[in-house]
Amino acid sequence: MRLSIFVLQVSLLSTALLHLPQPTKALPLSTNGRWIVNKSGRRVKLACINWVAHLEPVLAEGLGKQPLNTISKSIASMGFNCVRFTWPLFLVTDDSLVSMTVRQSFQSLGLHESIGAINVNNPAILDLPLIEAYKAVVANLAENSIMVILDNHISKPGWCCSNSDGNGFFGDKYFDPDVWIKGLTQMATIFNGSANVVGMSLRNELRGPRQNVISWYRYMEKGAEAVHSMNPNVLVILSGLSFDNDLSYLSNKQVDLSFTEKLVFEFHWYGFSDGQAWAKGNPNKVCGSVKANVMRRAGFLLDQGYPLFLSEFGVDQRGGNVNDNRYLGCILGVVADLDLDWALWTLQGSYSLRQGVLGLDEVYGVLAWDWCKPRNSSFLQRISTLQSPFRGPGLADVPPYIILFHPLTGLCATRKSLLETLQLGSCDESAAWTYSEQHTLSLKGTLMCLKADGESENAKVAAICNDTRCKWDAISDSKMHIATKLTASSSSLCLDVGSDGTTIVTNPCKCLNKDKACDPQSQWFKMVNSTRNVVNKDSLRTGIKDEGMWAAQ
Repeated sequence: MRLSIFVLQVSLLSTALLHLPQPTKALPLSTNGRWIVNKSGRRVKLACINWVAHLEPVLAEGLGKQPLNTISKSIASMGFNCVRFTWPLFLVTDDSLVSMTVRQSFQSLGLHESIGAINVNNPAILDLPLIEAYKAVVANLAENSIMVILDNHISKPGWCCSNSDGNGFFGDKYFDPDVWIKGLTQMATIFNGSANVVGMSLRNELRGPRQNVISWYRYMEKGAEAVHSMNPNVLVILSGLSFDNDLSYLSNKQVDLSFTEKLVFEFHWYGFSDGQAWAKGNPNKVCGSVKANVMRRAGFLLDQGYPLFLSEFGVDQRGGNVNDNRYLGCILGVVADLDLDWALWTLQGSYSLRQGVLGLDEVYGVLAWDWCKPRNSSFLQRISTLQSPFRGPGLADVPPYIILFHPLTGLCATRKSLLETLQLGSCDESAAWTYSEQHTLSLKGTLMCLKADGESENAKVAAICNDTRCKWDAISDSKMHIATKLTASSSSLCLDVGSDGTTIVTNPCKCLNKDKACDPQSQWFKMVNSTRNVVNKDSLRTGIKDEGMWAAQ
């Protein structure tokens, strides 16, 4: 692969790449209410990618496919400002792994071809001890201005996770709490001088028959204190029970810690977390019910004033998984609405060895099997606008406004030049709206409003806004159908994407409740509150000096 070609392909995806992270002295990070902020108090949004180093070889995947620096640059070029970098506990607590080199690790697994590939692409890594190789990856990410969250993914190296793998909960075969505390302490100490290591996730996906709330509080508090005592600069990130799907017990009792402004909670949300509900049910109904469960189990923490990090979500990027496809539209709307920090699963296009299979293809990976190009460039387009914050402390002196975000494309409703009609375009050039008590969507700073002319007609911006066609509501359980009526007695029309794939029109609202086969996503628009800097010729003109944050602005 020629890196320049790869970077060019990705850079064409979105204008979000105009905000690539730059080196700064604004670290370390801390918290301000529900937001993560830098030293100057400005919001830093974690837009991370997971990168696996917890499998049997105990080496970051892909180092036999591409030079390390090439991989790091591709991460930045795809708009990610952060890596959630997994590690197994035994990396620093098991004597045999502590002294083992990369070459010896691969030899012990019979991965002789992989040794040759690493020697070609990353010869300096091959004879390093495993922990030194891990440190080399972190250092190279720093050279490319990429933040790192150290994620203790598992104890014994291997694929994660099951209820019976011995790694699930405190007291399991491979999960001695004292050894775990020792490992966290060592990793916090090792990376104390690494400025780009901004957080430590204490344990991934607690689970299994032993799990209980009493032990969760006891040990997670101990782990948090151990990390903070050795490295007070890092965010301390706590995961929940039931494969990190449940933090509901925190609604009644919070953790008791000696430190403040460093605590973050994480949760996971996949399509398969709810079985085949997305494929078998009405997408609007499922979206509404699943979101309600997510808010009950984790989302309430935002209202309590804590940052909530969606540290794993993702889809089969081949595009043929109906369950994943429907889930993705919903979750992107929720992530935009809540303006969450997040980490996508996952970077790696393939594995050296996973569950006994050599070279296994990772269909959730943003990179293709050979690590040479993106697996699905349209997916990267969809998430690109979510890589920048919509709001938060210190971003801009811009009064709040609303954007109309379209999760299916990752674009927003825009109005270029003085045309009356709307079309999909970059959210950095979004039309800026206000939503009145009369349910009118007006262009901010003007008297012009959104108006429907009829079925299959273009949605327009009009100067006269005094009838039913100018009143809009978010309907359906998903709250992503933006609907109006031509008359008080007529059927609802919803914003939709026209046949050209760009123009925004109004069509009869579809898939609202009973239909299980219908796909409503062309009509899913989310009204998102924002103070993001946009440049819009007729509704809002703002600007702010780039402060060179680690995070994409």
